[in-house]
Amino acid sequence: MLNTNKIKRRDYEIITTMIHNDSTVLDLGCGDGSLLQHLTKERNVSGYGVEKDNRNVLASLSNGVNVIQSDLEQGLSGFADSAFDYVILSLTLQAVHETETIMNEMLRVGSEVIVTFPNFGLWRHRVQIFLGQTPISKELPHQWYDTPNVHVLTINDFEKYCSNHDVCIRERIVISENGQMVTTLPNLLGAVAIYRFNKG
Repeated sequence: MLNTNKIKRRDYEIITTMIHNDSTVLDLGCGDGSLLQHLTKERNVSGYGVEKDNRNVLASLSNGVNVIQSDLEQGLSGFADSAFDYVILSLTLQAVHETETIMNEMLRVGSEVIVTFPNFGLWRHRVQIFLGQTPISKELPHQWYDTPNVHVLTINDFEKYCSNHDVCIRERIVISENGQMVTTLPNLLGAVAIYRFNKG
């Protein structure tokens, strides 16, 4: 079973290694602001979170995070080109309806983009599909009828998208269900993928 607390901390640790000190960061779908709070503490970043849920906006504010209440699906028109060193979309890509629009907007607004997502190609998901069931895991915990996820993607799917859309992958780290780095058969053994990329 996937330990989401361990994965989340590991996800944060890896994202932290990708970000330079004193950078500007835009965290999309920031939830309670804990990632931006962590990056402020560890890397002295400045920036904003973007979140649409009222409770998460309040939680972000109580965590000392500058947050803008907005729906990502409406785009990032309020931000200038190259306004941030990094734009982060952590464990949210699979829930975005307008994926291409969001990807283009992130690349427009940030010098670099960091995206993390649960890998639908994980062996456990494949077994569940083979058994005739919708995959459920800690990273994809919902039933088919109540899931906020509108897209399921694999590591191979994401890399093909990047290749077809002139996106240059600068760094890829894949972690297993227990938070260990995966270098062999990442599309089969990886639970979460973390990418850093920019325009090609």
